[in-house]
Amino acid sequence: MESPVNVQMRGNLFVVVAPSGAGKTSLVSALLEQEPNIKLSISYTTRAPRSGEEHARYYHFVPREDFEKMIAAGDFLEHASVYGNYYGTSRRWIDNELNGDHDVLLEIDWQGAAQVRKLFPHMVGIFILPPSLAELRKRLESRGKDSPETIARRTASTREDISHVLEFEYIIVNDRFEAALTDLRSIVRAARVSRAQQAVRLASLLDEFK
Repeated sequence: MESPVNVQMRGNLFVVVAPSGAGKTSLVSALLEQEPNIKLSISYTTRAPRSGEEHARYYHFVPREDFEKMIAAGDFLEHASVYGNYYGTSRRWIDNELNGDHDVLLEIDWQGAAQVRKLFPHMVGIFILPPSLAELRKRLESRGKDSPETIARRTASTREDISHVLEFEYIIVNDRFEAALTDLRSIVRAARVSRAQQAVRLASLLDEFK
């Protein structure tokens, strides 16, 4: 097992997790518009692009054979099989970006979050909850992207996803979008002025007072 990363990082690593249909992608997109100093990690996946999805903007779409070669080479910080498709995060990209003067955000599932925490124990974990199971099902049906069978499978897996909610530092219920977005921005801003982050960013200033 790889050991945790001990390097003091200038940026925060935000990991956002939610069951399908909870509104995670919409919230993250709005957050990135309002907080330009956060870089979104673009995951690799073996699933086929949906209508309107561009390669390297939404995902890096790769064949299963290529993905499995990347697993064998240790290229992923985390990876998981979800609904029969692989998803993974580039380790090299994350390592490089976290030492820049900006934050990094991952949109992954709870399995991936557990893998990331082993290497980055100071990550900021955020779980997005739907207001109810009925509302979740309604959202999945209204977006018109999935078959009835896929919706049923995603709804059934929600209980497993939510059973891990207390493994995260912050929990947001996405009932009213603007309120949920305000909560998400508040978490980001609080993390930026935490003791651990300010000790790195303000090292020279703090030295003046010694």
